[in-house]
Amino acid sequence: MALTLSSTSFSNGGDIAKKFTCDGADVSPQLTWSDPPAGTKSLALLADDPDAPVGNWNHWVLWNLPAESRQLTENVAKTAQLPDGSRQGLNDFRKAGYNGPCPPPGKPHRYYFKLFALDATLELKGNVSKRALEDAMKGHILAQAEWMGRYGR
Repeated sequence: MALTLSSTSFSNGGDIAKKFTCDGADVSPQLTWSDPPAGTKSLALLADDPDAPVGNWNHWVLWNLPAESRQLTENVAKTAQLPDGSRQGLNDFRKAGYNGPCPPPGKPHRYYFKLFALDATLELKGNVSKRALEDAMKGHILAQAEWMGRYGR
C-alpha cells in the first residue's frame, strides 16, 4: 500500500484556516499518515509554497520523525529538537519549526505538505535548510505522500 498523508485541519485542496497562518496564531496543522513501507527507519516532512513571488518558499523542515509515529499534533513546538528526537531546521523565514502561509494580497497560494519515508536516520546537525535536507534524503526515500491546502489574502 502507498504511503498516504491527511489532515483534520483542512481538506486536501481546501482552504487553510487563518489559525494556521501569519494572520492567526500561526500554529502548525494536525497531520496523520498511514503505515510507511517496511524498512522505514525515519520520516521527514517539508512544507512549501511554489506560488511565492520569489520562487518556492519553504515553511517547515522536519526530519528524524520516529518510523513508528503516525501523526503530528496541531501546534508542534517551534524548537530545534522535539521530545521524540525529531529535529526541525530553518524555514525560509529563518526560524526553526513551522511558520504558516503569509502570501501577498492576490490569488490564493498552494501549500504542499510532503512526507517522506526514509531507509535511514539522517545525521544532520544545526540550522538545516530545505536544500540540505533534500540532499541528505537522496537515495534514501522509500515512499512519499503529500497534502495540499490553499490560502489567500
